[in-house]
Amino acid sequence: MTVKELLEHAEKFEVDTYKLSRNFRETHISFTGAPEKHPYADDKIILISDPFSTNISYYEFASADIAGVEELPNLVTVEGTSVKMCRVWVRKGSIGVRSTPFVVEDTARQ
Repeated sequence: MTVKELLEHAEKFEVDTYKLSRNFRETHISFTGAPEKHPYADDKIILISDPFSTNISYYEFASADIAGVEELPNLVTVEGTSVKMCRVWVRKGSIGVRSTPFVVEDTARQ
């Protein structure tokens, strides 16, 4: 399954394992997380590194920079909620965005 096909299935991410070439690790870096559709850019993917954490952070990559996707075991909470996890292989030298949202507060007054 290509990255484009992965993004077209927003509710269900069924990912095929790619066979990696011998020197693949020299030319690509892997990132692990839960894949999500980008909210407004169809040519990008969001990867939530720890989807059940209260300190959420995510990566954003251009689909064209992703050379391979590997399916990983799902994460499951005690309540039974599950999230599909995968490892994406991103070409070295490409531009990605790492984001950690936070609430702006005056911590000196507390």
